[in-house]
Amino acid sequence: MSKIVIVGSISMDLVMKTSRIPIEGETVFGESFSMVPGGKGANQAVAVGRLSSSEDQIIMLGAVGQDSYGPLLLQNLEKNWVSVENVGTVPHATGVAQITIFNKDNRIIYCPGANGSVDTDKWSKEWDILVSSDLVILQNEIPHSSNLAIAKFCKSNDVKVLYNPGPARTTDKEMLDFVDFITPNESECKEIFGQRNLIDILRDYPNKLICTLGAEGSVFFDGKEVQKIPAIVAKVVDTTGAGDTFNGALGLALTKGLGLNEALKLASLASHISVQKFGAQGGMPTVKEMKEHPAYEEKWNLK
Repeated sequence: MSKIVIVGSISMDLVMKTSRIPIEGETVFGESFSMVPGGKGANQAVAVGRLSSSEDQIIMLGAVGQDSYGPLLLQNLEKNWVSVENVGTVPHATGVAQITIFNKDNRIIYCPGANGSVDTDKWSKEWDILVSSDLVILQNEIPHSSNLAIAKFCKSNDVKVLYNPGPARTTDKEMLDFVDFITPNESECKEIFGQRNLIDILRDYPNKLICTLGAEGSVFFDGKEVQKIPAIVAKVVDTTGAGDTFNGALGLALTKGLGLNEALKLASLASHISVQKFGAQGGMPTVKEMKEHPAYEEKWNLK
């Protein structure tokens, strides 16, 4: 059994698909519009939930607002086998992400709303939930002060932390000493570490820093050599949830005893499947979908 706690954002994604990005002062027609559940924290929780077994405990900690979005987002998490018993409701608007899909990729503007109210100074029972978990997953759509407090607490209590530093912040480096895995993409890596050579950066953080490279896969340094896990070529429909799927699947795989190399292969397959459907969560695979793919390996032992 795995007990995984995801602390992070719960938001509604407002998604517009367009064939042209407007210039300043210009209005263009969109091809389609939809509202879909999102937020990096919730997305990663759903990715974990869909790959979990009935024995696993997947718990979401975060906040929604007192509006029509909040109950819908909580219901969606529960449908995906994620416990929301300890998600708070605050007197603010629920977080919203405005997502523009153009040329099979996305551009995102994020308004934190209630997610900005995740305050560990007001926590009590939440600390007990963390201390008994196998893994805590964090991202950057809640306040940095809360992330840092959680990471320090987990470090002092021997609880492993997977930290996905998106969107990147100048304060992210403060987290490095307190997390077990950090998973920036290339642009986030540059934000955190500057213009240093990627290989040199990886060598400084063996088996800890995993840089995702989009269609090129992911890389890490295993203490002896740089390992590259290739991505699987896909017919891309929407990349919005690819990174969150990757991180959720990686987190689950690590709690199942897979080594980092195999865990990244599993995460790569999950991400590959996710981009072939619309929406951040729309393509996140189930165990059945993973097992039906020819790249699935039986030794991963998903149940």
